Amino acid sequence: MTVRIGVEEEFHIVEVETGLLVPRADIVLEKLPGPTFTTELQQATVETNSDVHTSLDTLYGDVVGTRRRLDAAATAHGLAVVAAGTVPLARTADMRPTAGRRYRRMVDEYRMIADEQLICGTHVHVDVPDRDVAVRVMCEVSPWLHVLLALSSSSPFWLGADTGYASWRTMVWQRWPTAGPPGCFADAAEYDAAVQCLVDSGVISDAGMIYYDIRPSAHQQTLELRICDACPRAETVVLIAGLFRALVTDARERLETADVPACVGRHEWLRAAAWRAARSGLEGTLIDPGSRHEAPAVHVVRRLLRRVRPALEAAGDWHTVRDLAETALAAGSAAHRLRRTAAEEDLLACIDLAIAETRADDHPRHRPGAGPTPHRASPGRRGADASRTRPAGIADH
Repeated sequence: MTVRIGVEEEFHIVEVETGLLVPRADIVLEKLPGPTFTTELQQATVETNSDVHTSLDTLYGDVVGTRRRLDAAATAHGLAVVAAGTVPLARTADMRPTAGRRYRRMVDEYRMIADEQLICGTHVHVDVPDRDVAVRVMCEVSPWLHVLLALSSSSPFWLGADTGYASWRTMVWQRWPTAGPPGCFADAAEYDAAVQCLVDSGVISDAGMIYYDIRPSAHQQTLELRICDACPRAETVVLIAGLFRALVTDARERLETADVPACVGRHEWLRAAAWRAARSGLEGTLIDPGSRHEAPAVHVVRRLLRRVRPALEAAGDWHTVRDLAETALAAGSAAHRLRRTAAEEDLLACIDLAIAETRADDHPRHRPGAGPTPHRASPGRRGADASRTRPAGIADH
């Protein structure tokens, strides 16, 4: 039976004319239904939650449809939403936290970390039989998560400056006391005891503040991927969801054998691999989980594809995920595209591109094998446009 998946996406709210990040979540969400659309810590961010799916094709349709509803709500107020780890232009002094006791406590306790929580991620939930399996799978898949981070990398700019990183969001995120790679635990009881110990310490207020790169959900029977940047292109969200589901499926099968090691990734190595991915994205080297040495990103991505091919084929996802991965490698990371646009034009053009890709209007749309469709200008101020073809297996919605 195909394992079910769901996606949470976080979006920045920007003012169309200036490109600035603005705290306007309240008016954008005014007429949108929860829990599909909801708030985050900062009023400059909104979150969407997909339905549960077994098919990557229906997941894609859900993501695109939800983005369109959110974009329409923002557009009505002269705003736009951007799915990216960070946006290029923001002023921390302009920000405003969301009301509520929990968020107020976070702002008071964590000060500048909370004030500068101007970042967005993509989270993927995959069904698991129980929490014991979730905890054991968490350890098994951790050495490959930095590859998914590289595929998602979309945050080269911070407060108007080029950081030199493909995912500066990762650097900002890791300042929280419980962010980064998880440890390895024998079962759910051991994991839950460790979480309770952190809550009892007073450093965090509840289990929802466990911000590991991957974690068992506190409220659902799922394993949740949290390492990735928000992704401008919906296709990248589907690619990451497909790969993560395959990694979880592959790990469950490996754990059924007697010769699987109890721990396959030490904390310091996992953190170093995530740093390398955040620094380089798809345009440099990544750490190969097999050799633990640097290798070109394209080689490491393809090694991941080979590893999970049986799981992808069993789910009927192989051709879709392979094509999406090859398209991503050919096009480069979102960080690369944004940085190139900023270099050729300016940061406003970069924001236009991010808005357009989030709206899925940055290129002529046609199914594989069909003839070309007429050119459409981007809805951003400058009409930036990049032509590309949708990979096989992802239907137009």
